[in-house]
Amino acid sequence: MFQSLNYILLGTLLVLSFGKGNCQTTIKGNVQDQKGEKLVGVNIFVKGTYDGTSSDMDGSYAFQTNATGDQFLEVRYIGYYVQTIPIHLEATSVQEFNIELKPSINKLEAVVISAGTFSAGEDNNREVLKPLDIATTAGATADISGALNTLPGTQKVGETGRLFVRGGDGYETKTFIDGAQVLNAYGPSAPNTASRNRFSPFMFKGTSFSTGGYSAEYGQALSSVLVLNTKGVANEDRGDISLMTVGGSMAGTKNWKDNALSGKISYTNLKPYFLLVPQDLKWEKAPESIEGNVAYRKKLKNDAMFKVYGNFNTAAFDLYQKDLETLTLDNNYQLTNRFYYLNASYKDYLNAKTWAYIGTSYTRTEESFLYDYTDDVQEKEQGYHAKFVVGSDVNDRLGVKGGLEFLNRNHTMQYRNLNSGTTYNPNFNENITASFLEADYFFSNNLVARAGIRMEHQKLVEAINWSPRVSLGYKLNAKGQVSLAYGQFNQSATSEHLRINPQLQQERANHLIANYQHISANRTFRVEVYQKLYDQLVKFSDMDAYNATLYNNQGTGYARGLDLFWRDNKTFKNVDYWVSYSFLDTERNYRNYPTASVPTFASTHNFSIVMKHFITDIKTQVGASYGYNSPRKYHDPNKNGFNNSETKHYHDFSANLSYLYKPTVILHLSVSNVFGLDQEFSYQYAQRADENGVYKGQVVQPPAKRFVFLGVFITLSKNKTLNQLPIL
Repeated sequence: MFQSLNYILLGTLLVLSFGKGNCQTTIKGNVQDQKGEKLVGVNIFVKGTYDGTSSDMDGSYAFQTNATGDQFLEVRYIGYYVQTIPIHLEATSVQEFNIELKPSINKLEAVVISAGTFSAGEDNNREVLKPLDIATTAGATADISGALNTLPGTQKVGETGRLFVRGGDGYETKTFIDGAQVLNAYGPSAPNTASRNRFSPFMFKGTSFSTGGYSAEYGQALSSVLVLNTKGVANEDRGDISLMTVGGSMAGTKNWKDNALSGKISYTNLKPYFLLVPQDLKWEKAPESIEGNVAYRKKLKNDAMFKVYGNFNTAAFDLYQKDLETLTLDNNYQLTNRFYYLNASYKDYLNAKTWAYIGTSYTRTEESFLYDYTDDVQEKEQGYHAKFVVGSDVNDRLGVKGGLEFLNRNHTMQYRNLNSGTTYNPNFNENITASFLEADYFFSNNLVARAGIRMEHQKLVEAINWSPRVSLGYKLNAKGQVSLAYGQFNQSATSEHLRINPQLQQERANHLIANYQHISANRTFRVEVYQKLYDQLVKFSDMDAYNATLYNNQGTGYARGLDLFWRDNKTFKNVDYWVSYSFLDTERNYRNYPTASVPTFASTHNFSIVMKHFITDIKTQVGASYGYNSPRKYHDPNKNGFNNSETKHYHDFSANLSYLYKPTVILHLSVSNVFGLDQEFSYQYAQRADENGVYKGQVVQPPAKRFVFLGVFITLSKNKTLNQLPIL
């Protein structure tokens, strides 16, 4: 009986088994990408079951399943979007599903828009310029603008020291710290002598320098924006002492668990230096200044960060310059300048995809100027900038950000002639309300587009300006990409013009840029062509420079050119170098120009090479740089025509050396224009001719052939390996 029962059960199992095999459905097909390339190793399975397989070498797949009815076929492959395909399965059938997968977006590997932008920062894996390069370039003497002047698209205008970008005047570049604007980023200087950027590079972890086509987030800059991002919370306590031929400084950082306080105080007095190195100027009081920096950082939950940064500076000097009619040192020039800047920002991550930023800044500059003991000028300019931005990664393809801004600029001037009693008090108060919206869309890892719009309302003239901006980036391969950018940019007239005619409209420039960039291991190559068209530039007449009715916005201009950049720290052992070349074709009819002409600050060819090398055996870092500018135009009233003459070719070879005397003590030497070459920036002429009908003139050149800097830098910290080498 039991044996019969066993046979019955075995028979039943065989029947069920046979029935089950007959009920299986076969699923097959091919898997490929959007370009038709077959994909190998793709996982394909019926969702909720263990039935599935992987694609073969030819992209084909096949498997069987017992599932029937409405199901979902799930397809997974690294680097591609997961696909879930609704299917209907009939028992004992063969069904074919050919699948096309779309690549997912990997922001770390995807194309970036590089047209017009040089970035440097701890979080930027595509940087072409390291943050430390801002402070270690020979000849720049740790000046941010001096280092950036070795990049393509810029040129050295030695009598100002400012950034002149792609045919743009020096006022067309604006500086932002942690997203908030600085009204006056340069320190005071004597006429025809270079000024320095007010801010020390060691305060910043990242830099974005745009030579055009920049984001709709930034406004009030016709040619360029320099975005400086301050450091986060410090890791450890430290103190720094610097003893230099031009003064000294003390700096310190106190670190707590999630916040830190840093400060620096500097004193500069060039009198001892001028006694050792004679100057062409006659100084009654050599430049003297006191500067302080303070920064507080607090890290909050969810990586939110609160930052406060402040800077103050007071400087003064008194000198005699040549009278252009007698060419004797008779003209006295006295100046006192006070500068205050305060910046606060807060950035929070609202969720995994959305962040918010709020920031504000206050700038105040007070300047007292006495010319030839007769003309007394008191100027004060202050301004506020408040900004709110929200950004969100809507999905892995679309990112959006938008914001609101308020900018205020208040300028007052009091002029008094001490002999005649004549007074003149021009002033203005400008309010600008702005908003912007910008979106990045990744069509694929190889193609990204950015579109933005900026609106600014200028209260002084009740004018609204719209600034559209569009960029495109396409990745050719793993190392190379091309970018295009177009944008319109507006900027209010300078204070010296707006105080005379507050009804001046904003000046305007249109940028068109095409860029190719190739980045491989330790090598970078960039080539960029561009065109800029200017309109609504300020024009006026020399005959009555203080008559507001003679100031208008009828000026025009253009600039076009080619920029090349090559950086290499692989070819030569322990050597890092970069080479820059710029070709510039530009003309302007603005200010007091009687006709369209090449502006006096522009040179057609600009070349620079920068080299750095650390010699391990002698614990020494050496650096060198060479810069060349082709001749610049200037106007000689003794000749016919306008801007009818040219300066000499400009050459400069500079070098520096940093010796690690002890792990915490560094000796640093820097020499500009090592070979003492004659350098001409321009020429100046008297306003009246002499008895022979000749306008006397003089060359504008550095007050000394070389600038020599020597310093000792000491670091105090529990960490005995910390030093100031990275900021020299």
